[in-house]
Amino acid sequence: MKRILLILVLFCTTIAQSQEKTFEKEVSKISKRIERITKQQKDSLKAKVINIDKRFEKGELKKETAENLKKEVAVYHARRIESLVGEQERLLQLLVQDKTNGKIASSDESITNEDEDNTFSIGNKVFKLNISEGDLEERNERRERRWKNKNKKQRSTTTQFVFAMGVNNVLTNDKLSSLEDSEYKFWQSHFYELGWTWKTRFNKKPSKLYFKYGFSFLWNNLRLKDNQQHVKNGNTTILATRIDEVLSESRLRHVQMNFPMHLEWDFSKNKTYKDGRVRDRTNNSVRFGIGGFVGVKLGTRQYLEYVDLNGVDVKEVQKDNFNMNTINYGLSSYLGYKNTSFYVKYDLNPLFKDTETRNISMGIRFDFN
Repeated sequence: MKRILLILVLFCTTIAQSQEKTFEKEVSKISKRIERITKQQKDSLKAKVINIDKRFEKGELKKETAENLKKEVAVYHARRIESLVGEQERLLQLLVQDKTNGKIASSDESITNEDEDNTFSIGNKVFKLNISEGDLEERNERRERRWKNKNKKQRSTTTQFVFAMGVNNVLTNDKLSSLEDSEYKFWQSHFYELGWTWKTRFNKKPSKLYFKYGFSFLWNNLRLKDNQQHVKNGNTTILATRIDEVLSESRLRHVQMNFPMHLEWDFSKNKTYKDGRVRDRTNNSVRFGIGGFVGVKLGTRQYLEYVDLNGVDVKEVQKDNFNMNTINYGLSSYLGYKNTSFYVKYDLNPLFKDTETRNISMGIRFDFN
């Protein structure tokens, strides 16, 4: 009996000693975490202040803006210290309360020494804290700041997908009045354009003026009136009336690759950040562009449809350049709001060799930023 009582006394003493050691160990962990939190926040504050001073010396920030930023980051990190240390103090209160109530505080044996300082045990529950690389909010703030700075630098050039469509016709001797006597159907002669452009501002700082350039593929269609078709006559191309059949379709299509270049005024309102930096926005307001293009024709075809003398429906495709100029150049302009604009382009060189007939197009243009 005495031997059993002795064993029980020794066992209780061992438990009490282990409880005392565990309690002290948990208190030591909390103390180290509080010290680490304070050091991390102060180091982060110091780094931010140094960065603000450097930007002020480079002239990126005004003195008043720099001082306000320093106050903001100081208040932010003071609040972070208060919040994070407060959490550790609440854990310490729980530990003291459990100790007072006789509850045992133990560490999980599976936790390694490397993670020991970042764990906290109360009863059978183990809490793990990961503050070795800064709190989550601080990391998110740094990531957002890097993203903003990166994109501010890259915004000097933007890209757009371009799609345009409208009506197509010709002018004779550069006279707009010649449209009234045009041999081509106005509303049935269409053009389509697909392309890709880059838009670069002229200044390093945000501005309203841009240089816009790129490439596009253009499909021009011209439909003739009065049962006419295009006929090659040596080095010239003439319009001839079809005698034997009635043409239900007489369309000349030429495809070309263009390289457009424009000066664009984009009146979109710029965005100003809290740190005083300005980022230009594009395609959010009125836009006006003027310039020109140089292109090369990729192919020309004439499509004819009619019913022959035997009553057979005939679809005829004639592949030829029809004495068209291979190299093409002209003027173009657009005026619009956001992604949509009214678009006009005019060829400076004749559509056919040895003529004064020039292509003109008007329509709607979409620039998707």
